Amino acid sequence: MKSFDPGTVSQQELVLNLGPQHPSTHGVFRMVLDLQGETIVRVTPHMGYLHRGFEKLAERRTAVQYQPYPDRWDYLAAMFDEMAYIGAGEALLEIEVPRRAHVLRGIVMELNRLASHLLWLGTFLLDVGALSPFLYTFREREMILDLLMELTGARLTYAYFRFGGLHHDAEDLWLKKVRAGIPYFRHRVREYRQLLDENEIFRRRVQGIGVIDGDMALRYGLSGPMLRASGVGWDIRSHRPYGIYSDVPVPVKTHNAGDTWARYVVRMDEMETSLDLLDIFLEMIEEGPILSKVPHTVKFPAKETYFSVEGPRGELGVYLVGNGTAYAHRLKIRPPSLFNLQVLSHLLIGHMVSDAVAILGSVDIVLGEVDR
Repeated sequence: MKSFDPGTVSQQELVLNLGPQHPSTHGVFRMVLDLQGETIVRVTPHMGYLHRGFEKLAERRTAVQYQPYPDRWDYLAAMFDEMAYIGAGEALLEIEVPRRAHVLRGIVMELNRLASHLLWLGTFLLDVGALSPFLYTFREREMILDLLMELTGARLTYAYFRFGGLHHDAEDLWLKKVRAGIPYFRHRVREYRQLLDENEIFRRRVQGIGVIDGDMALRYGLSGPMLRASGVGWDIRSHRPYGIYSDVPVPVKTHNAGDTWARYVVRMDEMETSLDLLDIFLEMIEEGPILSKVPHTVKFPAKETYFSVEGPRGELGVYLVGNGTAYAHRLKIRPPSLFNLQVLSHLLIGHMVSDAVAILGSVDIVLGEVDR
């Protein structure tokens, strides 16, 4: 038998394309990985496949005509897109929103946050090899989508928010259904944690990989669960409150590990917080109007504003400049997934190819808001 000669082993790097059609990229996103064996030594992300020109469209549509477009930014959490755009417009127009509309906005946003996190949890666990939880989380998410569809008529793109309030009111029966569903969802979230928190296979798969510390997270401009999982306790609902969050203290849950496991823990904590907030909002609901008096033709005054919300993926902001007409002079979107995605080139270096999918899944990107 011929003896093995280490000198005959090739040291040439291998270039691996991951995406843009690969299911683990969760959309049309492509990564070029330079490998030495199974180890990642360089990452080149390629974005823009889903660019649709939403910022320029705001200059070609009136303020009212543009209202359905934000739903298509982050199509998994459209209520937050609407809140960001409508909130920026209300700040420019100096519109006072009725209290009932504020509370209903809070209810639908926290429901939407729950639905988004459930989808993330199912697909993330599928990425690391767990099939059954994917089916469970989609079952629960479907119930939330049914509630939102009953209220708005749509499953994903709602067009429910309006300058000064909401398109229409919520019926008492719908509110009772939301209240009745909270104990069920609370039980399910706890059940997921029982299945996963002490699962040795899952913990070994995600602990200690994709680590980013707080200083690095701040330098990259991370926000949301990505930032809080690195030990930085920043949540816009608590530190720069808007709408009904100005009247309700929101606990900020953090984790210091900064790894893939920490991002899982923070999002699970967020789901429990959302259920607590829903309980509070349902107790705060009171009779009253859901829409202020707003001119039929909305014209943005010649000034500027920045308005941001705490979405499921982090800080979603809108910089809006008016010019005295019904058209925006400039609309700039600050998408959290874009900033969170740019840290990949730091997170993946030195890890195995098999870990890349788990790390990317823990970032929770939506390409609609990345590419805009």
